[in-house]
Amino acid sequence: MFSPGIIEADVGVHASVLSSDAFEGRAPGTHGEQLTTDYLIRQFQRMGLEPGNNGSWLQAVPYVKTVLQHPENVKLHIHGNKSDAQFVFGDDVVLASPANLPHAEIKDSTVVFVGYGLVEPDQHRDDYAGVDVRGKTVVILVNEPGWRNEDPMLFKGRKLTWFGHKLEDAARHGAAAALLVHDADATGLSWNVARNNWGTTRFSLPPSDDARARLSIAGWLTTASAQKLFASANADFAVLEKTADLPTFKPLSLNAKASVAIDSVVSTGQSHNVIAELVGSKRPSETVIYSTHWDHLGRDGNRIFHGAVDNASSVGGLLEIAEAFSHRRPRPERTVMFMAFTMEESGLLGSRYYISHPVVPLNLTVADINTDALTVIGPSRNIAVIGYGQSELDDDLAEAARRQHRVLSPDPLPDKGFFARSGQFNFATAGVPVLYARSGWDLREGGVAAGRKAYDDYIANRYHQPSDVYEPNWDLRGLVQDLRLLYMVGSKLSMETTFPQWKPGSDFSRSGPDNR
Repeated sequence: MFSPGIIEADVGVHASVLSSDAFEGRAPGTHGEQLTTDYLIRQFQRMGLEPGNNGSWLQAVPYVKTVLQHPENVKLHIHGNKSDAQFVFGDDVVLASPANLPHAEIKDSTVVFVGYGLVEPDQHRDDYAGVDVRGKTVVILVNEPGWRNEDPMLFKGRKLTWFGHKLEDAARHGAAAALLVHDADATGLSWNVARNNWGTTRFSLPPSDDARARLSIAGWLTTASAQKLFASANADFAVLEKTADLPTFKPLSLNAKASVAIDSVVSTGQSHNVIAELVGSKRPSETVIYSTHWDHLGRDGNRIFHGAVDNASSVGGLLEIAEAFSHRRPRPERTVMFMAFTMEESGLLGSRYYISHPVVPLNLTVADINTDALTVIGPSRNIAVIGYGQSELDDDLAEAARRQHRVLSPDPLPDKGFFARSGQFNFATAGVPVLYARSGWDLREGGVAAGRKAYDDYIANRYHQPSDVYEPNWDLRGLVQDLRLLYMVGSKLSMETTFPQWKPGSDFSRSGPDNR
């Protein structure tokens, strides 16, 4: 029996079920998806909520799936004017075909270093200026120029801005292949995570729902492999990497040719977003959305990627917030919707599809309150806002936090780009104000040092690894505090008549009902 309030025991039950072996890592298009969506629907029905997609609990999301064949045989060959080099799939490089080609191949493709691969006129930056990359292989650094040299005049310095379309830009310029150079400091993720994320199975939306330019081949190189590749062309990667930080950077064709072939089994199918709603009593067309993602990486042979923190914790949290709203009296005047998106781990595909096929017009969508990988390490004195300072929702959260004797703080790792790596980002780019927040590192027991240690341990030892499992000794007090805060914000919004706005100077803007 679940409590009508938001409590630790109920979150633990949901998270333990969803991350159990039986759910097989909740991969889209699998038995694990069926179990997950069935579980969510049963819970929403038990609460007395209604189907949110015009009478259906589900929104079908089409996908194209590519499964790499014989990765052990995939090798990237580089023929340089100084030496030849070979890179092995998994250890040195990971590759896929964004264009979903059954057979993708480059042969003697000239390698071009395009720095950060940015084309941003507002920043007076074009890393493809003066070079023809058609049919060539481009090597791209992650993050942005201001990050490495900490120059606040370049982009936003250490704070990552929202330019995540590097592979699309490479394809638009006619490149045949693109290789991103992995840097743990610049991404906040280990090579092991990149390897798992770019494993043998990849999902994408079909071209009819995502018309962006796509490369025949794309992937990641380790930094050591990039150094080796450049050395084969008698070039110094470390030196050229530094030139990319300068406003005067010019792309450089290397004296090297790349060759590789990959074969994939390509199939189509559909996964599902789960949508429930509590219809508003006075202004039902105006909608407050709570969102998270239900999917994870599935299984690889005998290895199950359980995804307990990422993201069974947040799915459990979504259910708890929905439970609280189902018992709210008086009933919300605006409609409140609860959305669990699919294929977030494949590039925020479920939320991207929803934005293109919204159930509620976006100009009547009041806000999206998103959760992702909620913390399980106890209560904190602060709540970190990912994307802090962007919207007026920060002010609503600050007001609620004061009731818990907590304070707001910015994202402690703004250079890692977490705001652009969760589903609310698609709402933001469509103009809908968003709130994405969770417990900060200043723990009530141990302070910032303990919080940072717990975070580092999770990233190093569990994030996107089979070891992200539910543990009965999780300290869910802080997670429940966060959920209650987010409930308070959404509850306030559900009774108002005004629409929150983006703040002056934000990266986003709203075209709301009357732009109040």
